[in-house]
Amino acid sequence: MALQAQRGEPWMADLGFVAKVRPVLILSVRYQYNERAVVTYVCRTTSIRGTQYEVPHQSRNMLSGVFDAQGISSIPNVKLERRLSMVDSGTLEKVEEAVRSWLNL
Repeated sequence: MALQAQRGEPWMADLGFVAKVRPVLILSVRYQYNERAVVTYVCRTTSIRGTQYEVPHQSRNMLSGVFDAQGISSIPNVKLERRLSMVDSGTLEKVEEAVRSWLNL
């Protein structure tokens, strides 16, 4: 069984762009053996627009950027290439708030 990403982990993921992988933040919980092997994430971007749905993120070895709640999506687990680190609980909470706001939950 492939390594499963955990909630709050940034990963490099193949999102289907030509020859490019992107950093994403995993939001979904771990799936069980009988469930689809997919993860839900928000994109991390360095193209900052200053919207209410962006959460600032600083990390060693990465340019300053934001997690963009408007970039929420799901992909098969096999598209995840490598784990980067873990975000702090405060950042994860802010991303959760931004996603709830974006989806009006």
